[in-house]
This record gives sequence, structure tokens and C-alpha cells, in this order.
Amino acid sequence: MRQSQLFTKTRKSAPKDEVAKNAQLLIRGGFIHKEMAGVYDFLPLGYRVLENIVRVIREEMNAIGGVELNLSALQNPDAWQKTGRWDEKAVDSWFKTNLRAGGEVGLGFTHEEPLTALMCEQISSYKDLPSYPYQFQTKFRNEERAKSGLMRTREFLMKDLYSFSKEETEHAAFYEKASEAYMKIWKRVGLGDKTFKTFASGGSFSKFSHEFQTVCDAGEDTIYINQEHKIAINKEVFTDEVKKELGLGNDFTEAKAVEVGNIFTLGTRFSEPLGLTYKDDDGKDKSVFMGSYGIGPARVMATIVEVLSDNKGIVWPKEVAPFAAHLVAITGGNQDVAAEADRMYELLREHGIEVLYDDRDVRAGEKFADAELIGIPTRLVISEKTLSQGGLEVSERSSGNATFVSDSGIVEHLKN
Repeated sequence: MRQSQLFTKTRKSAPKDEVAKNAQLLIRGGFIHKEMAGVYDFLPLGYRVLENIVRVIREEMNAIGGVELNLSALQNPDAWQKTGRWDEKAVDSWFKTNLRAGGEVGLGFTHEEPLTALMCEQISSYKDLPSYPYQFQTKFRNEERAKSGLMRTREFLMKDLYSFSKEETEHAAFYEKASEAYMKIWKRVGLGDKTFKTFASGGSFSKFSHEFQTVCDAGEDTIYINQEHKIAINKEVFTDEVKKELGLGNDFTEAKAVEVGNIFTLGTRFSEPLGLTYKDDDGKDKSVFMGSYGIGPARVMATIVEVLSDNKGIVWPKEVAPFAAHLVAITGGNQDVAAEADRMYELLREHGIEVLYDDRDVRAGEKFADAELIGIPTRLVISEKTLSQGGLEVSERSSGNATFVSDSGIVEHLKN
């Protein structure tokens, strides 16, 4: 993409009402636009990052047997009434509206009920199990106070996977596979060193659930980390009894953290009221044993910005960056430099390297400042000096290290 054709522009300052670092940097860099409190648009750069995070998650969900679908955001009250969650005394974050033809619908904040109802038409025998459908779908939560940029919004994308198993043993095996897949995701998006599998309250479903918490100063949660085992316990369940039960001793470090994902054992909490059963190999009816597994891709995006940015701007990991390289032409009015930059842009595109080409007619200082703010991993600079030497200056955003690479070696350098 040519930067001159990118309709979004960088900003020197963020809106005064944005106090979260992720929102400030993402707005200043032209990644997102704020519509209202808790509602953001994803602009071209931001949408590319979001889609890259989605791609990573999708690949890891597919690797453990996930099957992707897409459910409606509009919710029929029938299924929710059967589980007691249509009542706003049970769930206070509903967005609901009346239909012109009569009746009421809601906007989904999660999808246990509608998917369980759907699976009643798909599952009848033990031969139909296990099954692991998942989706990337927009959710709506009527948060009393949306805050922290993309961390807590009223409209957001969620990856929600649901497991349908014959019994608890089969569920437990998949639950562990999902946990391992989540750890692979955090590593790929650049959060692996700071994200811990965290024991948390299981609510009404089980004794424990597991959150995946990323250590971050902007975090709303407090966790206690056991570095030896690379796991943590949420403050809400951090007791001597729990520590003893988990065999973790007393060597813990307190930290603020952001929840980037979670996994729950649901058991038969939804299958029983909605009548989701199967016939076992003896012909007896049994309730399907369920689990749920959530990740908010936009929240992951915000956490990456919170954790990895520096005083110059955003630092994107290579897996999720909007482009692999940022080509910056410093022409100074020299047409030969401009022509070489054009040629290099086309060469990189021909070799499948996604590149943002800063071909704008602005000062060099502005181009460099914008490159630091936008945070693409590798910057390529073409100038009169590099042209005379037959190559480009290549610098890495994360380390600041720069080197000179010849024209003939640049494709191989970037692919390696």
C-alpha cells in the first residue's frame, strides 16, 4: 500500500478523554477511530492487525479440531429463558430491543444458549461426539462504564469455541489441548513471556476456570505468579487452601494483569435445560458435557500495545504487524531516488512481501516519526546516500539496530 493513498493520518495527540495508552497510540497512529464511549472503528491499518490476530487464533483452533461457523448476533429469548439468563436480574449487560411485529430480541453477549439449541439438531448419538464448533463474532455488552480503550468496550469481536463431549474425561483431554493452543497463540502474538495460565473462580460451573493473564500495568486484575511452574492464581481465589491444593508452596509474586483469554468447564449447565442429549453405545440417553473457550482479538491487540510500546510509539510483533516492512523514500526532490523507491516497492510486492510505502511529499523528520509511531517491524530507507551505495538502510523497530543491505540481497534478507 502506498501511504499517500492511505486515507488515515497520524496525529500528534490523542483525544483528551482517552487516558488508556492503547487507545492513545492506536488513535494517534491511525489504527482506530472512536465513535462513542466503548465503540471503535477499525481503520485500514488497525483492521489488518486485527485480521492477523484472528488468523493466528484461527490456525491454532483449527489445529486442535475446531470447526468454524458464524451465528447470528440477534438472540431469540426462548433458549435464554430455559437457562434463566434472559432475566436481567441474572444478566445485567443485555442490549434488548422490541420488534415492530411484536416480541423482543437481544444482541448476543455470548453464545452458549443458541449454539446448544442448534446442536440439538446435530447431535443424537455418541458417534456425533466430540464436536468443537467456534466462531469470530461481534458481541454486545451494555457495560455501565466502558473504559481502557479496546480493553473494555460495548461492541467487540470474540472468538468463542464450545466443546461438546460424551463425558468429563473426554472433555478434560480437550480442555488441556485448548490450554496448550492458547499458550501457542500468546507466544505467536508476542505476549508469551508475560502471559500466565491463571487459576480463577469456576463460578457456578466448576471449582476452577482458567484465565490467561498478561502482566501489564494497565491491568484491572491482580494475580499471584509462581515462576517455577509458570502459572498464576487470581486474587479472588488466592488462599492457603488453594495454594496447598495446587501444590505450589508460597513462592509468589504479585502483579497487575489483563485477561486476554479464558477457558471454562460448563458440564451439563446448558445441555440439560436445553435438552441436548445423545444415546450412548447401550442406547441410554445422556446429557452432553460442555466447555467454552474465549479470546477477544481486539483486547489482545490493545494488550500488545500496552505491553510492547515505547516512548516513540507502537512496536508490533512480526506475526500481527499490518505490514512486514515500511519503505521510506527520502527523495529531497531527487527523481532518481524516487524512481528507485518505486522500483523497490514493486520488487517487494512481486516477491509477496507486504510493504507500506511512504511516498508522501513531506519532510524526512515527519516520515521517521510516523514510522516509529506506526511500529512496523522493519524499516527500509532509500535516500541519495543509500542510492549511491547501491542498497537500503534496514532498521528493526524493536531493537533500533540498523544495517546496510544491497539491492540484490534485500528480498532474501526480509524473507529470512
